[in-house]
Amino acid sequence: MIDVVGGRSYSSWALWREVAKTIDALATLGVRPGDRVLVQTEKSVPVLALYLACAHMGSIFLPLNSAYTDAEAQWIVDDATPALVIRDPSRSLLAGVHRSLTSDANGAGSFADVVASTHGGPGEALVFTANSVKPNDLACLLYTSGTTGRPKGAMLTQHNLASNAFVLRDAWGVVPEDRLLHMLPIFHAHGLFVACNTMLAGGAAMTWLPRFDVDAFFDALPRSSVVMGVPTHYTRVLTDGRLSPQTSAHIRVFISGSAPLLASTHQAFEERTGQRILERYGMTETVMLTSNPLRGERRSGTVGRALPGVDVRTVDENGHLAGVGAVGSVEVRGPNVFSGYWNRPDLTASEFTSDGFFRTGDVGMIDHDDYLWLVGRAKDLVITGGLNVYPIEVEEALDAMPGVLESAVIGVADADFGEAVVAVVVAKPGAVLDPELLGVRARESLAVFKVPKRFHVVDALPRNAMGKVEKAKLRAQFGDEAISGVRR
Repeated sequence: MIDVVGGRSYSSWALWREVAKTIDALATLGVRPGDRVLVQTEKSVPVLALYLACAHMGSIFLPLNSAYTDAEAQWIVDDATPALVIRDPSRSLLAGVHRSLTSDANGAGSFADVVASTHGGPGEALVFTANSVKPNDLACLLYTSGTTGRPKGAMLTQHNLASNAFVLRDAWGVVPEDRLLHMLPIFHAHGLFVACNTMLAGGAAMTWLPRFDVDAFFDALPRSSVVMGVPTHYTRVLTDGRLSPQTSAHIRVFISGSAPLLASTHQAFEERTGQRILERYGMTETVMLTSNPLRGERRSGTVGRALPGVDVRTVDENGHLAGVGAVGSVEVRGPNVFSGYWNRPDLTASEFTSDGFFRTGDVGMIDHDDYLWLVGRAKDLVITGGLNVYPIEVEEALDAMPGVLESAVIGVADADFGEAVVAVVVAKPGAVLDPELLGVRARESLAVFKVPKRFHVVDALPRNAMGKVEKAKLRAQFGDEAISGVRR
Protein backbone atom coordinates (compact mmCIF):
# COMPACT_ATOMS: atom_id res chain seq x y z
CA MET A 1 0.00 0.00 0.00
CA ILE A 2 1.26 3.46 -0.94
CA ASP A 3 -0.69 6.48 0.25
CA VAL A 4 0.31 9.64 -1.63
CA VAL A 5 -0.32 12.74 0.46
CA GLY A 6 -2.58 14.96 -1.64
CA GLY A 7 -3.05 12.20 -4.24
CA ARG A 8 -4.44 8.71 -4.77
CA SER A 9 -3.64 5.55 -2.83
CA TYR A 10 -2.24 2.41 -4.44
CA SER A 11 -2.95 -1.03 -3.03
CA SER A 12 -0.30 -3.70 -3.62
CA TRP A 13 -2.47 -5.11 -6.39
CA ALA A 14 -2.86 -1.68 -8.01
CA LEU A 15 0.90 -1.05 -7.88
CA TRP A 16 1.77 -4.36 -9.52
CA ARG A 17 -0.99 -3.89 -12.08
CA GLU A 18 0.69 -0.57 -12.94
CA VAL A 19 4.04 -2.36 -13.18
CA ALA A 20 2.61 -4.97 -15.58
CA LYS A 21 1.05 -2.30 -17.79
CA THR A 22 4.32 -0.37 -17.78
CA ILE A 23 6.21 -3.48 -18.92
CA ASP A 24 3.76 -3.76 -21.81
CA ALA A 25 4.19 -0.04 -22.59
CA LEU A 26 7.99 -0.29 -22.63
CA ALA A 27 7.83 -3.28 -24.97
CA THR A 28 5.46 -1.36 -27.23
CA LEU A 29 7.97 1.49 -27.35
CA GLY A 30 10.70 -0.89 -28.41
CA VAL A 31 12.62 -0.98 -25.13
CA ARG A 32 14.54 -4.22 -24.72
CA PRO A 33 16.63 -5.87 -22.00
CA GLY A 34 19.87 -3.94 -21.54
CA ASP A 35 18.42 -0.68 -22.91
CA ARG A 36 18.73 2.41 -20.74
CA VAL A 37 15.56 4.27 -19.71
CA LEU A 38 16.43 7.77 -18.52
CA VAL A 39 13.91 9.44 -16.23
CA GLN A 40 14.00 13.05 -15.02
CA THR A 41 10.66 13.84 -13.46
CA GLU A 42 9.16 14.74 -10.12
CA LYS A 43 8.42 12.02 -7.57
CA SER A 44 5.38 9.91 -8.36
CA VAL A 45 4.19 6.31 -7.93
CA PRO A 46 4.14 5.76 -11.72
CA VAL A 47 7.89 6.47 -11.69
CA LEU A 48 8.32 3.80 -9.01
CA ALA A 49 6.29 1.45 -11.21
CA LEU A 50 8.57 2.32 -14.13
CA TYR A 51 11.63 1.43 -12.05
CA LEU A 52 10.09 -1.92 -11.06
CA ALA A 53 9.04 -2.59 -14.65
CA CYS A 54 12.60 -2.02 -15.88
CA ALA A 55 13.91 -4.35 -13.17
CA HIS A 56 11.48 -7.10 -14.17
CA MET A 57 12.17 -6.90 -17.90
CA GLY A 58 15.93 -6.44 -17.64
CA SER A 59 16.11 -2.84 -18.87
CA ILE A 60 18.38 -0.39 -17.06
CA PHE A 61 16.68 2.36 -15.04
CA LEU A 62 18.57 5.67 -15.11
CA PRO A 63 17.06 8.30 -12.79
CA LEU A 64 18.32 11.89 -12.90
CA ASN A 65 18.07 14.54 -10.23
CA SER A 66 15.10 16.70 -11.16
CA ALA A 67 17.21 19.80 -10.46
CA TYR A 68 19.80 18.97 -13.13
CA THR A 69 19.94 21.53 -15.91
CA ASP A 70 19.49 20.62 -19.57
CA ALA A 71 23.26 20.87 -20.06
CA GLU A 72 23.91 18.42 -17.22
CA ALA A 73 21.25 16.04 -18.53
CA GLN A 74 22.56 16.28 -22.08
CA TRP A 75 26.05 15.13 -21.05
CA ILE A 76 24.55 12.04 -19.40
CA VAL A 77 22.36 11.32 -22.42
CA ASP A 78 25.43 11.45 -24.65
CA ASP A 79 27.29 9.05 -22.36
CA ALA A 80 24.50 6.55 -21.60
CA THR A 81 22.71 6.63 -25.00
CA PRO A 82 19.27 5.75 -23.59
CA ALA A 83 16.65 4.11 -25.77
CA LEU A 84 13.93 6.13 -24.04
CA VAL A 85 13.95 9.47 -22.18
CA ILE A 86 11.06 10.51 -19.95
CA ARG A 87 11.15 14.05 -18.58
CA ASP A 88 8.84 16.65 -17.10
CA PRO A 89 6.67 18.35 -19.77
CA SER A 90 8.28 21.71 -18.93
CA ARG A 91 11.69 20.46 -20.05
CA SER A 92 13.25 21.07 -23.45
CA LEU A 93 14.00 18.24 -25.85
CA LEU A 94 17.51 16.84 -25.61
CA ALA A 95 19.68 16.17 -28.66
CA GLY A 96 20.38 12.68 -29.89
CA VAL A 97 17.45 11.02 -28.12
CA HIS A 98 15.80 8.17 -30.04
CA ARG A 99 12.45 8.52 -28.25
CA SER A 100 11.35 11.17 -25.74
CA LEU A 101 8.11 11.23 -23.72
CA THR A 102 6.78 13.23 -20.77
CA SER A 103 5.59 12.61 -17.22
CA ASP A 104 4.68 15.21 -14.58
CA ALA A 105 4.47 15.20 -10.77
CA ASN A 106 1.17 13.30 -10.96
CA GLY A 107 2.51 10.74 -13.41
CA ALA A 108 0.48 12.26 -16.25
CA GLY A 109 1.91 12.88 -19.70
CA SER A 110 2.58 11.19 -23.00
CA PHE A 111 4.23 8.18 -21.31
CA ALA A 112 1.16 7.70 -19.10
CA ASP A 113 -0.97 7.75 -22.24
CA VAL A 114 1.04 4.83 -23.64
CA VAL A 115 0.71 2.93 -20.35
CA ALA A 116 -3.04 3.56 -20.24
CA SER A 117 -3.49 2.10 -23.70
CA THR A 118 -1.97 -1.26 -22.72
CA HIS A 119 -3.70 -4.28 -21.20
CA GLY A 120 -0.89 -5.65 -19.02
CA GLY A 121 -1.71 -9.05 -17.59
CA PRO A 122 0.11 -8.81 -14.23
CA GLY A 123 0.60 -12.51 -13.51
CA GLU A 124 1.85 -13.64 -16.91
CA ALA A 125 3.94 -10.54 -17.66
CA LEU A 126 5.73 -10.41 -14.31
CA VAL A 127 6.49 -14.12 -14.12
CA PHE A 128 7.80 -14.24 -17.69
CA THR A 129 10.03 -11.20 -17.40
CA ALA A 130 11.33 -12.01 -13.90
CA ASN A 131 12.40 -15.48 -15.04
CA SER A 132 14.41 -14.01 -17.92
CA VAL A 133 16.51 -11.66 -15.73
CA LYS A 134 19.82 -12.86 -14.29
CA PRO A 135 21.41 -11.75 -10.97
CA ASN A 136 24.40 -10.09 -12.66
CA ASP A 137 22.29 -8.17 -15.19
CA LEU A 138 22.43 -4.41 -14.75
CA ALA A 139 19.36 -2.98 -13.05
CA CYS A 140 20.26 0.68 -12.57
CA LEU A 141 22.73 3.26 -13.74
CA LEU A 142 23.18 6.11 -11.27
CA TYR A 143 25.35 9.04 -12.23
CA THR A 144 27.41 10.56 -9.48
CA SER A 145 29.65 13.60 -9.84
CA GLY A 146 33.34 12.83 -9.92
CA THR A 147 36.65 14.43 -9.07
CA THR A 148 37.27 14.88 -12.80
CA GLY A 149 34.33 17.27 -12.98
CA ARG A 150 32.24 14.94 -15.15
CA PRO A 151 29.55 12.60 -13.76
CA LYS A 152 30.26 8.89 -13.88
CA GLY A 153 27.65 6.17 -14.11
CA ALA A 154 27.69 3.58 -11.33
CA MET A 155 26.44 0.23 -12.64
CA LEU A 156 24.27 -1.59 -10.09
CA THR A 157 23.14 -5.15 -10.76
CA GLN A 158 19.95 -6.97 -9.91
CA HIS A 159 21.85 -8.86 -7.19
CA ASN A 160 23.39 -5.67 -5.76
CA LEU A 161 19.95 -4.20 -5.13
CA ALA A 162 18.07 -7.34 -4.11
CA SER A 163 20.71 -8.57 -1.66
CA ASN A 164 20.90 -5.18 0.04
CA ALA A 165 17.12 -4.86 0.32
CA PHE A 166 16.74 -8.17 2.13
CA VAL A 167 19.72 -7.49 4.41
CA LEU A 168 18.22 -4.12 5.41
CA ARG A 169 14.76 -5.65 5.86
CA ASP A 170 16.21 -8.04 8.43
CA ALA A 171 18.63 -5.56 10.02
CA TRP A 172 15.90 -3.00 10.62
CA GLY A 173 13.13 -5.49 11.38
CA VAL A 174 10.77 -4.42 8.59
CA VAL A 175 7.48 -6.33 8.66
CA PRO A 176 4.16 -6.02 6.77
CA GLU A 177 2.66 -4.08 9.67
CA ASP A 178 5.18 -1.25 9.18
CA ARG A 179 4.45 2.01 7.41
CA LEU A 180 7.32 4.20 6.20
CA LEU A 181 7.03 7.97 6.13
CA HIS A 182 8.67 8.48 2.73
CA MET A 183 9.79 12.07 2.27
CA LEU A 184 12.86 11.46 0.10
CA PRO A 185 13.37 11.93 -3.66
CA ILE A 186 13.45 8.73 -5.70
CA PHE A 187 16.19 9.77 -8.13
CA HIS A 188 18.61 9.02 -5.29
CA ALA A 189 19.82 5.68 -3.89
CA HIS A 190 18.47 6.61 -0.45
CA GLY A 191 14.88 7.21 -1.48
CA LEU A 192 14.67 4.53 -4.18
CA PHE A 193 16.86 1.63 -3.08
CA VAL A 194 17.12 2.00 0.70
CA ALA A 195 13.57 3.19 1.30
CA CYS A 196 11.41 1.65 -1.45
CA ASN A 197 13.30 -1.60 -1.97
CA THR A 198 13.50 -2.34 1.74
CA MET A 199 9.81 -1.66 2.30
CA LEU A 200 8.83 -3.75 -0.71
CA ALA A 201 11.07 -6.60 0.53
CA GLY A 202 9.28 -6.48 3.87
CA GLY A 203 5.78 -6.13 2.42
CA ALA A 204 5.34 -2.85 4.30
CA ALA A 205 3.28 0.22 3.41
CA MET A 206 4.46 3.75 2.63
CA THR A 207 3.04 7.22 3.07
CA TRP A 208 4.52 9.40 0.33
CA LEU A 209 5.18 13.09 0.71
CA PRO A 210 5.98 14.74 -2.64
CA ARG A 211 8.87 16.40 -0.80
CA PHE A 212 9.89 17.14 2.76
CA ASP A 213 7.52 19.57 4.48
CA VAL A 214 7.44 20.10 8.25
CA ASP A 215 3.65 20.38 8.54
CA ALA A 216 3.07 17.34 6.33
CA PHE A 217 5.70 15.46 8.35
CA PHE A 218 3.81 15.98 11.60
CA ASP A 219 0.45 15.24 9.97
CA ALA A 220 1.72 11.86 8.75
CA LEU A 221 3.78 10.94 11.80
CA PRO A 222 0.95 9.33 13.85
CA ARG A 223 0.21 6.92 10.97
CA SER A 224 3.85 5.88 10.58
CA SER A 225 6.18 3.41 12.28
CA VAL A 226 9.43 4.04 10.37
CA VAL A 227 11.04 7.33 9.30
CA MET A 228 13.99 7.64 6.93
CA GLY A 229 15.53 11.05 6.46
CA VAL A 230 18.69 13.07 5.98
CA PRO A 231 20.21 15.20 8.76
CA THR A 232 18.58 18.34 7.36
CA HIS A 233 15.13 16.83 8.00
CA TYR A 234 15.96 16.15 11.64
CA THR A 235 17.47 19.58 12.28
CA ARG A 236 14.34 21.23 10.87
CA VAL A 237 11.82 19.22 12.88
CA LEU A 238 13.91 19.93 16.00
CA THR A 239 13.01 23.61 15.63
CA ASP A 240 9.28 22.76 15.76
CA GLY A 241 7.48 22.68 19.08
CA ARG A 242 5.36 19.70 18.00
CA LEU A 243 8.29 17.29 18.28
CA SER A 244 7.86 15.38 21.55
CA PRO A 245 7.73 11.85 23.00
CA GLN A 246 3.97 11.91 22.46
CA THR A 247 4.05 12.82 18.76
CA SER A 248 6.86 10.27 18.18
CA ALA A 249 5.27 7.44 20.14
CA HIS A 250 4.16 5.51 17.05
CA ILE A 251 7.63 5.48 15.48
CA ARG A 252 9.53 2.22 15.85
CA VAL A 253 12.76 3.62 14.41
CA PHE A 254 14.10 6.92 13.07
CA ILE A 255 16.88 6.35 10.49
CA SER A 256 19.32 8.93 9.14
CA GLY A 257 21.76 8.78 6.25
CA SER A 258 23.19 10.37 3.07
CA ALA A 259 25.30 12.76 5.17
CA PRO A 260 26.97 12.80 8.59
CA LEU A 261 24.64 13.46 11.51
CA LEU A 262 26.07 15.97 13.96
CA ALA A 263 26.45 14.63 17.51
CA SER A 264 24.55 17.67 18.76
CA THR A 265 21.58 16.79 16.52
CA HIS A 266 21.67 13.20 17.76
CA GLN A 267 21.65 14.32 21.38
CA ALA A 268 19.00 17.01 20.94
CA PHE A 269 16.68 14.58 19.14
CA GLU A 270 16.97 12.03 21.92
CA GLU A 271 16.27 14.69 24.55
CA ARG A 272 13.13 15.83 22.69
CA THR A 273 11.71 12.42 21.76
CA GLY A 274 13.33 9.83 24.00
CA GLN A 275 14.52 8.00 20.86
CA ARG A 276 18.02 7.62 19.45
CA ILE A 277 18.34 8.07 15.69
CA LEU A 278 19.77 5.03 13.89
CA GLU A 279 22.61 6.24 11.67
CA ARG A 280 23.96 4.16 8.80
CA TYR A 281 26.47 4.52 5.96
CA GLY A 282 26.31 3.86 2.27
CA MET A 283 27.19 5.23 -1.15
CA THR A 284 25.68 5.39 -4.60
CA GLU A 285 28.16 2.71 -5.68
CA THR A 286 27.46 0.35 -2.79
CA VAL A 287 23.98 1.06 -1.41
CA MET A 288 24.18 0.32 2.36
CA LEU A 289 27.42 -0.81 3.99
CA THR A 290 27.06 -0.36 7.74
CA SER A 291 24.35 0.35 10.29
CA ASN A 292 23.97 1.04 13.94
CA PRO A 293 21.93 -1.78 15.47
CA LEU A 294 18.17 -1.86 15.74
CA ARG A 295 18.57 -3.51 19.12
CA GLY A 296 21.74 -2.55 20.90
CA GLU A 297 23.90 0.51 21.32
CA ARG A 298 23.47 3.22 18.71
CA ARG A 299 26.68 5.17 19.09
CA SER A 300 26.51 8.85 18.28
CA GLY A 301 29.25 9.83 15.85
CA THR A 302 29.50 6.37 14.31
CA VAL A 303 27.79 4.71 11.38
CA GLY A 304 27.66 1.34 13.10
CA ARG A 305 29.02 -2.05 12.13
CA ALA A 306 29.31 -3.73 8.74
CA LEU A 307 26.06 -5.27 7.54
CA PRO A 308 25.90 -9.08 7.13
CA GLY A 309 27.90 -10.18 4.08
CA VAL A 310 29.77 -6.86 3.84
CA ASP A 311 33.49 -6.51 4.57
CA VAL A 312 34.74 -3.11 5.73
CA ARG A 313 38.38 -2.33 6.41
CA THR A 314 40.66 0.68 6.83
CA VAL A 315 44.13 0.81 5.28
CA ASP A 316 47.13 3.11 5.59
CA GLU A 317 48.82 4.98 2.75
CA ASN A 318 50.75 1.83 1.83
CA GLY A 319 47.64 -0.30 1.57
CA HIS A 320 48.31 -2.16 4.82
CA LEU A 321 45.53 -2.79 7.31
CA ALA A 322 45.19 0.01 9.82
CA GLY A 323 45.06 -1.10 13.42
CA VAL A 324 42.08 -0.84 15.73
CA GLY A 325 41.46 2.84 16.40
CA ALA A 326 43.88 3.93 13.66
CA VAL A 327 42.66 6.27 10.94
CA GLY A 328 42.87 5.00 7.36
CA SER A 329 41.15 4.90 3.99
CA VAL A 330 37.85 2.99 4.03
CA GLU A 331 37.58 0.05 1.63
CA VAL A 332 34.57 -2.25 1.22
CA ARG A 333 33.56 -5.52 -0.41
CA GLY A 334 30.26 -7.39 -0.64
CA PRO A 335 27.31 -8.47 -2.80
CA ASN A 336 25.98 -4.91 -2.66
CA VAL A 337 29.06 -3.32 -4.24
CA PHE A 338 28.54 -2.14 -7.82
CA SER A 339 30.15 -3.76 -10.85
CA GLY A 340 31.98 -0.65 -12.08
CA TYR A 341 31.56 2.63 -13.94
CA TRP A 342 29.75 2.86 -17.28
CA ASN A 343 32.16 3.31 -20.19
CA ARG A 344 35.05 3.76 -17.73
CA PRO A 345 37.06 0.54 -17.46
CA ASP A 346 40.13 2.59 -16.53
CA LEU A 347 38.37 4.19 -13.58
CA THR A 348 36.78 0.90 -12.55
CA ALA A 349 40.20 -0.76 -12.46
CA SER A 350 41.76 2.04 -10.42
CA GLU A 351 38.97 2.14 -7.84
CA PHE A 352 39.16 -1.55 -6.92
CA THR A 353 41.99 -3.32 -5.13
CA SER A 354 43.51 -6.57 -6.38
CA ASP A 355 41.48 -8.52 -3.81
CA GLY A 356 38.17 -6.96 -4.83
CA PHE A 357 37.71 -4.12 -2.32
CA PHE A 358 36.22 -0.81 -3.51
CA ARG A 359 38.09 2.32 -2.47
CA THR A 360 35.34 4.55 -1.08
CA GLY A 361 37.46 7.71 -0.82
CA ASP A 362 36.29 8.12 2.78
CA VAL A 363 38.64 8.20 5.74
CA GLY A 364 37.72 6.59 9.05
CA MET A 365 38.65 4.27 11.87
CA ILE A 366 37.18 1.09 13.32
CA ASP A 367 37.00 0.83 17.10
CA HIS A 368 37.36 -2.17 19.42
CA ASP A 369 33.68 -3.04 18.98
CA ASP A 370 33.83 -2.88 15.16
CA TYR A 371 31.91 0.41 14.94
CA LEU A 372 33.05 2.56 12.02
CA TRP A 373 33.82 6.24 12.66
CA LEU A 374 34.06 8.43 9.55
CA VAL A 375 36.46 11.30 10.06
CA GLY A 376 36.79 12.84 6.61
CA ARG A 377 36.72 12.37 2.86
CA ALA A 378 39.77 11.91 0.74
CA LYS A 379 37.90 12.94 -2.42
CA ASP A 380 36.93 16.40 -1.20
CA LEU A 381 33.24 15.64 -1.51
CA VAL A 382 30.70 18.10 -0.09
CA ILE A 383 27.42 16.57 1.09
CA THR A 384 24.75 19.23 1.39
CA GLY A 385 21.24 18.27 2.42
CA GLY A 386 22.09 14.64 1.65
CA LEU A 387 23.18 15.39 -1.94
CA ASN A 388 26.73 15.01 -3.26
CA VAL A 389 28.64 17.96 -4.69
CA TYR A 390 32.20 17.63 -5.99
CA PRO A 391 34.01 20.99 -5.86
CA ILE A 392 35.73 20.58 -9.23
CA GLU A 393 32.39 20.59 -11.04
CA VAL A 394 31.36 23.89 -9.43
CA GLU A 395 34.82 25.38 -9.88
CA GLU A 396 34.78 24.70 -13.60
CA ALA A 397 31.46 26.52 -13.91
CA LEU A 398 32.73 29.51 -11.91
CA ASP A 399 36.07 29.70 -13.73
CA ALA A 400 34.22 30.00 -17.04
CA MET A 401 32.40 33.15 -15.91
CA PRO A 402 33.46 36.62 -17.11
CA GLY A 403 35.94 38.28 -14.75
CA VAL A 404 36.82 35.12 -12.79
CA LEU A 405 40.50 34.18 -12.73
CA GLU A 406 40.16 31.09 -10.56
CA SER A 407 38.05 29.65 -7.78
CA ALA A 408 38.09 27.13 -4.97
CA VAL A 409 34.96 25.47 -3.60
CA ILE A 410 34.77 24.06 -0.08
CA GLY A 411 32.20 22.61 2.26
CA VAL A 412 31.65 24.26 5.63
CA ALA A 413 29.64 22.97 8.57
CA ASP A 414 26.01 24.03 8.49
CA ALA A 415 23.38 23.14 11.09
CA ASP A 416 20.60 22.91 8.50
CA PHE A 417 22.25 21.25 5.49
CA GLY A 418 25.04 19.38 7.28
CA GLU A 419 27.46 21.11 4.94
CA ALA A 420 27.05 24.20 2.80
CA VAL A 421 28.82 24.84 -0.50
CA VAL A 422 31.02 27.95 -0.30
CA ALA A 423 33.08 29.49 -3.12
CA VAL A 424 36.29 31.47 -2.79
CA VAL A 425 36.91 33.42 -5.99
CA VAL A 426 39.78 35.47 -7.43
CA ALA A 427 39.04 38.21 -9.99
CA LYS A 428 41.00 38.77 -13.18
CA PRO A 429 43.17 41.89 -13.15
CA GLY A 430 40.96 44.94 -13.47
CA ALA A 431 37.71 43.00 -13.03
CA VAL A 432 35.21 43.58 -10.24
CA LEU A 433 33.14 40.60 -9.12
CA ASP A 434 29.65 40.88 -7.68
CA PRO A 435 28.85 37.86 -5.44
CA GLU A 436 25.13 38.17 -6.13
CA LEU A 437 25.71 38.13 -9.89
CA LEU A 438 27.99 35.11 -9.54
CA GLY A 439 25.12 33.31 -7.82
CA VAL A 440 22.71 34.21 -10.59
CA ARG A 441 25.08 32.97 -13.26
CA ALA A 442 25.85 29.78 -11.34
CA ARG A 443 22.15 28.89 -11.26
CA GLU A 444 22.09 29.06 -15.07
CA SER A 445 24.49 26.11 -15.43
CA LEU A 446 24.32 24.22 -12.13
CA ALA A 447 21.62 22.36 -10.25
CA VAL A 448 20.41 24.54 -7.39
CA PHE A 449 21.93 22.36 -4.66
CA LYS A 450 25.38 22.82 -6.24
CA VAL A 451 25.19 26.62 -6.26
CA PRO A 452 27.37 28.07 -3.48
CA LYS A 453 25.49 29.52 -0.54
CA ARG A 454 28.16 32.20 -0.19
CA PHE A 455 30.89 33.73 -2.36
CA HIS A 456 34.09 35.22 -0.97
CA VAL A 457 36.22 37.36 -3.30
CA VAL A 458 39.92 37.28 -2.35
CA ASP A 459 43.17 38.54 -3.85
CA ALA A 460 44.76 35.08 -4.15
CA LEU A 461 44.20 31.46 -3.19
CA PRO A 462 46.62 29.88 -0.69
CA ARG A 463 48.87 27.29 -2.35
CA ASN A 464 51.50 24.83 -1.20
CA ALA A 465 54.97 24.34 -2.66
CA MET A 466 53.54 22.10 -5.40
CA GLY A 467 51.04 24.77 -6.45
CA LYS A 468 48.02 22.94 -5.05
CA VAL A 469 45.31 25.06 -3.44
CA GLU A 470 45.33 24.52 0.32
CA LYS A 471 41.65 24.08 0.98
CA ALA A 472 42.26 23.29 4.65
CA LYS A 473 43.36 26.91 5.09
CA LEU A 474 40.23 28.12 3.32
CA ARG A 475 38.03 25.99 5.58
CA ALA A 476 39.85 27.36 8.62
CA GLN A 477 39.38 30.92 7.37
CA PHE A 478 35.78 30.73 6.23
CA GLY A 479 34.38 27.63 7.96
CA ASP A 480 33.31 29.36 11.17
CA GLU A 481 31.16 31.91 9.39
CA ALA A 482 27.44 31.26 9.69
CA ILE A 483 25.66 30.72 6.43
CA SER A 484 22.76 33.12 6.80
CA GLY A 485 20.38 35.12 4.68
CA VAL A 486 18.55 33.84 1.62
CA ARG A 487 19.37 30.24 0.77
CA ARG A 488 19.78 29.58 -2.92
